[in-house]
Amino acid sequence: MTITSTEPYTAATTAARQATERGVDAFKKGAKSLTEQTTNAAASLPTVDLTKPVARYFDYIQKSIDLNREFATRWAELVTSFSGLVREQAETAGHVVREQTDAVADLTVEQAAKADELAREQAEKAEQVQREQAEQAEQAKRDEEKAAKAAERAEAKRAKEQAREPYEGLTKAELADKLAERDLPKSGTVEELIERLVDADNQ
Repeated sequence: MTITSTEPYTAATTAARQATERGVDAFKKGAKSLTEQTTNAAASLPTVDLTKPVARYFDYIQKSIDLNREFATRWAELVTSFSGLVREQAETAGHVVREQTDAVADLTVEQAAKADELAREQAEKAEQVQREQAEQAEQAKRDEEKAAKAAERAEAKRAKEQAREPYEGLTKAELADKLAERDLPKSGTVEELIERLVDADNQ
């Protein structure tokens, strides 16, 4: 049966166009939501997890592809049944649908590229933070070891000074007498005699 009136076609065209517009609008909202989610995720470094936002994003892509495939199938069925002027009008409307589909596809590719770039940037920032933290931990360890050695030297010096206190102020003869009591050599300077007595005390 040949369709001679454009009213059924006009109604079908209007319904398809409105459905297309709703689908594109839903896709744009989904893409915007994904962009906001990935932007918020970038502020929470060094912990980075893009798995869920990216999964939701590609769910939007799949839904858009399925919707456009359904529209294309319906248009093919309509064009097959139309003739003459009605066919020309259907082809014009189909061209509009194809342009909208191309626009959605371009937007999908662009958003996917942005998501990939954002993921790489976040990964690089996370690695940089980890390197800086590792360097800071290593520096803190070196500082701690340095402080421990300094404290050890200070303690050794203090202990040595305390060990010398009993002999400070004694004459060389008095120091020699103390060395003689221990059967130690009595020759040398006062400093050497004191050191000899201190060494003997530490044995």
